[in-house]
Amino acid sequence: MAYEIATIPGDGIGPEVVDAALPLFEDAADAAGFTFETDRFDWGSERYVEEGAMMPDDGLDRLESYDSILLGAVGHPEVPDHVTLHGLLLPIRKGFDQGICKRPSVLFDGIESPLRGYEGGDINFVVYRENTEGEYADVGGREHLGFDNDVAVQSGVFTRDATERIVRAAFDAATEREGKVTSITKSNAQAHSMVFWDDIVEEIGEEYPEVEVERLLVDAASMDFIRRPEEFDVVVASNLFGDILTDIGAIVTGSMGLAPSANINPDGEYPSMFEPVHGSAPDIVGQGVANPLATVLSGSMLFEHLGEQAAADALWDAVTEQVADPDAPRTPDLGGEAATEDVVADLRDRLSV
Repeated sequence: MAYEIATIPGDGIGPEVVDAALPLFEDAADAAGFTFETDRFDWGSERYVEEGAMMPDDGLDRLESYDSILLGAVGHPEVPDHVTLHGLLLPIRKGFDQGICKRPSVLFDGIESPLRGYEGGDINFVVYRENTEGEYADVGGREHLGFDNDVAVQSGVFTRDATERIVRAAFDAATEREGKVTSITKSNAQAHSMVFWDDIVEEIGEEYPEVEVERLLVDAASMDFIRRPEEFDVVVASNLFGDILTDIGAIVTGSMGLAPSANINPDGEYPSMFEPVHGSAPDIVGQGVANPLATVLSGSMLFEHLGEQAAADALWDAVTEQVADPDAPRTPDLGGEAATEDVVADLRDRLSV
């Protein structure tokens, strides 16, 4: 089997981690008996500075035929975040109906959590985040700019189709894991959209009597991700709440440099996109010390989505073995002094054993 994968290295350390990880992905594919080809699209903030757009007008048309997309990072200190996000990442998620964002948070053996008393394996949950609407819907506007009565209106959009889709995906995942779904809302304050969400969770939950359902307000969930993270299994949340909580999940499991992410089009009509959560990290660009492990784990999720489970497992297992090895190279975010290329070289050795 041969696949075509679009790579968008993007901004900051994005090109560094993507370029470092691709040879490792080739090793895993070779060992599993398939091949892939990549086409690189140098879209991002530099293009915006030069041409006024993060990607070309026909960007989605050019990406649509690929089997998958690997994204490095989006963000630049000299370009407003709303420009970079709405110019590249959100148009791809929405244009390709990537309605399911899946973000695992795993405390690996050998990784120290900032939370006292937790060891490898104690924290292992996954957040299913609605990814195309909710609080990130582009509905609203500004009026009376430059006057004292300047006003901004931003409306959240919650459709039954999208909400049912993400909630059902979470319940399906729970049946394959520990059998618990935690739904995150703010329905005490948002009596329309979030109560609507609660109603759908209740409806779908009736179809999964074997799955335990917990409901938390987002402020309580933020506390509980810190004081009892071991009790979570599958978490389902709206676009905004899922975005915030997954950063908490990444840091309590050791580092943003270990956090992968999948943006999934569940129908297969369009390509899905995979990316590390860590962002563009402009403070370490060009130093050669960016942690590539989140990108490697994202590659594992990419291969899993393509149905190449052997390659997906090989990448995930190589990372698991490496971080558990006290003599293995580590980048500074994990307390080491190794370079990006040292970490990848070690992973390639582990794949070849």
